[in-house]
Amino acid sequence: MKDIANRNDVHLLVSKFYIKVRKEPVLGPIFNRAIQDWPAHLNHITDFWETSLLMVNNYDGNPVTAHQKLDQAENHTIEMYHFGLWINLWKETVYELYKGEIADLAIRRAKNMASILFIKMFEARS
Repeated sequence: MKDIANRNDVHLLVSKFYIKVRKEPVLGPIFNRAIQDWPAHLNHITDFWETSLLMVNNYDGNPVTAHQKLDQAENHTIEMYHFGLWINLWKETVYELYKGEIADLAIRRAKNMASILFIKMFEARS
């Protein structure tokens, strides 16, 4: 099995991951309410992960603000449990497709990001 090496690899990962997210009973409804244009979202998230994993400066956005707005739209009901589901699906998808240093980095970065995003969402509630 190969490692994540280029944008096509990242796009495949993101696409397969979001197929799972959209079907997941808890996460699916949240994401399906929030995202109106799935192709644009997948491209935007591919930009994020390509920047994060492959050091290609493609991403233009603010994940903290996006998640704070999502939490507000969901009446502040997003909890660490949701991020746990998200991480488990991410990890499962990464390791179904890839193995190696960058794949491991994708898992570490996702875990760190989940913690930071949840803290920032919680802080914005007050």
